[in-house]
Amino acid sequence: MAEFTMELSDEQKEVRDWLHGFAADVIRPAAAEWDEREETPWPVIQEAAKVGIYSLDFYAQQYFDSTGLGIPMAMEELFWGDAGIALSIVGTGLAAVGVLANGTEEQIGTWIPQMYGDANDVKVAAFCSSEPDAGSDVASMRTRAVYDEAKDEWVLNGTKTWATNGGIANVHVVVAVVDPDLGSKGHASFIVPPATPGLSQGQKFKKHGIRASHTAEVVLDNVRVPGSCLLGGKEKLDARLARAREKAKKGGERVKNAAMATFEASRPAVGAMAVGTARAAYEVALEYAQTREQFGRPIIDNQGVAFQFADMRTSIDAARLLVWRASWMAINGKPFTAAEGSMSKLFASETAKKVTAQAVQILGGNGYTREYPVERMHRDSAIYTIFEGTSEIQRLVIARTLAGMPIR
Repeated sequence: MAEFTMELSDEQKEVRDWLHGFAADVIRPAAAEWDEREETPWPVIQEAAKVGIYSLDFYAQQYFDSTGLGIPMAMEELFWGDAGIALSIVGTGLAAVGVLANGTEEQIGTWIPQMYGDANDVKVAAFCSSEPDAGSDVASMRTRAVYDEAKDEWVLNGTKTWATNGGIANVHVVVAVVDPDLGSKGHASFIVPPATPGLSQGQKFKKHGIRASHTAEVVLDNVRVPGSCLLGGKEKLDARLARAREKAKKGGERVKNAAMATFEASRPAVGAMAVGTARAAYEVALEYAQTREQFGRPIIDNQGVAFQFADMRTSIDAARLLVWRASWMAINGKPFTAAEGSMSKLFASETAKKVTAQAVQILGGNGYTREYPVERMHRDSAIYTIFEGTSEIQRLVIARTLAGMPIR
């Protein structure tokens, strides 16, 4: 078990500074343009691929950092640059993690390289789970996967929504229902290869924030994929379904929802994204307050303004510490007995919304214009309290965990 320390190692500092440099020199100068265009920033993703940031190898190195701080550190720096562009860079990782967590070695070796492409021909991937009527309530999922034994193919039908890179991805990972009677226990994940007939992009969403990240519906109309595209394989799926049916017969042994457990483990990374955005807005506002003069002195000399910075910085640091604690616990196999993953995401998300709003207020009229980045950061921050579980869901998870109740 790695010894807990508040001090980053020299290697971690080097990676942090490298990422910060990329965010400052490449991401941030492009942020306003791609926010206005509301398009995937392919040139920036390509630059990230050239230097090695947009790659499975990089994220694997951070994920296996024995302190657990590799991923949150990387997320904070990239999202400090810009949330929309950063999400375009890291979005493929959602699908890649889905394959890594559930796929066979052959599936991992076959599909993950196709998700990223290379520096000369970058690709993206999409993880498709949410549906129009099944967001937080994953048990209500309607997308179906039916096995055609004669052809050894799975037939997928349904509509996914809120899919990052949905429809433009080279590879889609789709969660579907294979046994409706088992609720969330009857779900399985499938690879949909490039150019598979029947998969199409539905509505592309025009969003309030993170506008450089492509978000769309994915429509599955009799999509046929080979049996080899079932993540983990049919033998493993059949065994898992048999266990779930047996438990259901025995009188409802309560098992924590698998999807909710997965989200709980990934939520600190989202918290780190929120910390990055909050920190960026705080720094812009601080520089502004130190140079903007009213009544013959910098506005930070006014106690009403200065106290806001004290609260902003305190909240940002507290949010980071909650994220780091949860990340350290996860890598060291410490159970989230108080839903520490949800705690970190909840507090960091709410902090980002509050701090970016304060930054706009401190800049006054300038903060309300697109001439200053805090306006965009404020819009971007709204997503953190919504995706990967709303703030209300985080509070529900925390409360149920503390009460010893099942999370459904």
